[in-house]
Amino acid sequence: MNIVLIFKTIYATTAVAFSALLIKDLRKSNFMKGRASMVISGLIGGIAYFLDTLGIGSFATSTVMLRSFKQVQDKDLPGSLNVASVLPILLEAFIFIGIIQVDPLTIVTMVSAACIGAWMGASVVHKLPEQRIRLIISIALFIAATVSLLKQLDFIPADYAGAIGLTGIKLVIAILASAIIGALGALGIGGYAPLLALALTLGLSSRAMFPIMSSSAALGGGFASIKFFKTGAYDRKASLAMTIVALLGVVIAAYIVKTLPLNILTWVVIGVIYYTAVSIFMSSCKHQ
Repeated sequence: MNIVLIFKTIYATTAVAFSALLIKDLRKSNFMKGRASMVISGLIGGIAYFLDTLGIGSFATSTVMLRSFKQVQDKDLPGSLNVASVLPILLEAFIFIGIIQVDPLTIVTMVSAACIGAWMGASVVHKLPEQRIRLIISIALFIAATVSLLKQLDFIPADYAGAIGLTGIKLVIAILASAIIGALGALGIGGYAPLLALALTLGLSSRAMFPIMSSSAALGGGFASIKFFKTGAYDRKASLAMTIVALLGVVIAAYIVKTLPLNILTWVVIGVIYYTAVSIFMSSCKHQ
């Protein structure tokens, strides 16, 4: 049984189990009375994961749009981002795992570490005060925008042709870093920027990092979501709407829109993310 088939089986099993847990949690709450709009949140999910499939990312863009349209309270952003991400990123991972080569030991150990980190991070995030969550989100957005800016200016290569796997001390470092990144993901900090930086630092191909990144985000988000289901620290209505339309966004980007001139759009996204990062940071300072 090869690694691709194993991971596809894990993705499918996770999707079924996660869907069952989500439906169970939704049924026990009157989620339709939430502040979010099904239409607006759905469109946000569709746009964010359309862009995510094309390589722009989803957590930062989702955060910007959810706050701009006042769909989710800041304290519920980490949970909402994680819950809404699981099924669409599982679909992304399922689509792309078979077309990008990566060392089995590297992906298994790094993804496992990320899942453990996500579980631990989700155990902590609901206990944080809202101003601390705002501060964390603002820093995360600033980092994400900066990494995107460096890529646009070619300081970070978009397709770094390094190794497809790691061994020895580099693998140990990658495992520890993955656990930390998984924990940060539960706090609403997307893993794309730190994992790309990790790949460049350790000499791992940026292409090989993509299946690791998508698997870590999907499976780690699934583990984190179990905690958010228990604590209720997410917006059920927004997360459901985002998930439904996000799946469509992934399919459109992966199968219909093969190429898209993203240069101008990426510059706009970077500017908006920087603006949002500053505004959230100022808001967190006012509430200190």
